[in-house]
Amino acid sequence: MNPYILTILLFAMGLGTTITFASSHWLLAWMGLEINTLAILPLMCQSHHPRAVEATIKYFLTQATAAAMLLFASITNAWITGQWNLEFMSYSLPTTLVTVALALKIGLAPLHAWMPEVLQGLDLTTGLILSTWQKLAPFCLLLQINPSNTSLLLILGLASTLVGGWGGLNQNQLRKILAYSSIAHLGWMILVLQFFPSLTLLTLLMYFVMTFSLFISFKVNNSTTINSLSMSWSKAPIISSMVPFILLSLGGLPPLSGFMPKWLILQELTKQSLAPLATLAALSALLSLYFYLRISYAMTLTMTPNILLNALPWRLPSNQHTLPLAITTSLTICLLPLTPAIITLLTL
Repeated sequence: MNPYILTILLFAMGLGTTITFASSHWLLAWMGLEINTLAILPLMCQSHHPRAVEATIKYFLTQATAAAMLLFASITNAWITGQWNLEFMSYSLPTTLVTVALALKIGLAPLHAWMPEVLQGLDLTTGLILSTWQKLAPFCLLLQINPSNTSLLLILGLASTLVGGWGGLNQNQLRKILAYSSIAHLGWMILVLQFFPSLTLLTLLMYFVMTFSLFISFKVNNSTTINSLSMSWSKAPIISSMVPFILLSLGGLPPLSGFMPKWLILQELTKQSLAPLATLAALSALLSLYFYLRISYAMTLTMTPNILLNALPWRLPSNQHTLPLAITTSLTICLLPLTPAIITLLTL
């Protein structure tokens, strides 16, 4: 893609998210979401492959439906209350409609079906943008409206953690596994959204760091399926030895950083007298942990059949992603000892 066009599209994505962040008016928030959606569409279909074009159309139709529902809900709210302000969401019908629209935008279960299909049709770089940056603006709106319908959010959150665990069990494609991993993590965030918004932001930040590390690791290895990971030891042995730690951190295994948000969320749910819900969420994390272990096993403990001449690649791998990958991997693995300081910051 032309560098000037790429710069304009990335600037438009940043502008759309910033407009949504800074807006207190529903029309401006809706406009920011639309700019964000329209800016990523050319990036998604830049390869001109039929699968990429199909994924782009699916994404566009889904996001257009969610945006139309959001606009309808905000107009309904303005008709009832006479206010376009984000804070004036006191009636249950528009609030529920906005929550469902934003759930469709970020891919929460049971409105998740588009997410694995779209991510499967994209390259890993665009998939990373879709899994991280595109979640920011809808999450900002969810935090601002603070939905009063507690049961709806809990149902969406629990369904997402369960679907994210079950859906990834029988997948062989890494991008689909990453999509179900995204759905499961979003479910954890939604579970605690109304009780402890700061913890939701912390979980979102940790998810971004871990997902960035994983996407870049797969991009360096040029892997899109679990079977192709067995070749990764010869391409990038150091990265291959670190990826299992990233995967186990995503699964929430102590003593890695990914355990911290899950631990704090379970503690908060228990404080809110939702121990059965916390138990179900913790059990659903075991499902996700299983397919993370599958990837770890394929990457580090299996070796592809090879003759001696093919054992090493003839071309040295590029090291252009090394520094950001090293930083995010370190954060993914070593952040748990800072938990007391982070809890203090969250409760200020």
